Amino acid sequence: MSKVIITVVGKDTVGIIAKVCTYLAEKQVNILDISQTIVQDYFNMMMIADMEHATGSFGEIATELEKVGEEIGVAIKCQREEIFTKMHRI
Repeated sequence: MSKVIITVVGKDTVGIIAKVCTYLAEKQVNILDISQTIVQDYFNMMMIADMEHATGSFGEIATELEKVGEEIGVAIKCQREEIFTKMHRI
């Protein structure tokens, strides 16, 4: 399994989850877990996804997700799980 952590942050608007999930489905990226909250009009979502069967490289998908975020006015970051875990260790 090739897990990644995807974070989405920005001003809340209609269709954020739909746009991100549609893109991931088109690339054969399987969403394993998803959590989202809205705090005073700010949208925050974290996803754990499996890229084992993805139809693109990690780099391509991470770059394209950033572009999807720009289109809808949010910041989207995609990190490999092992990098995310090491960066957030205390």
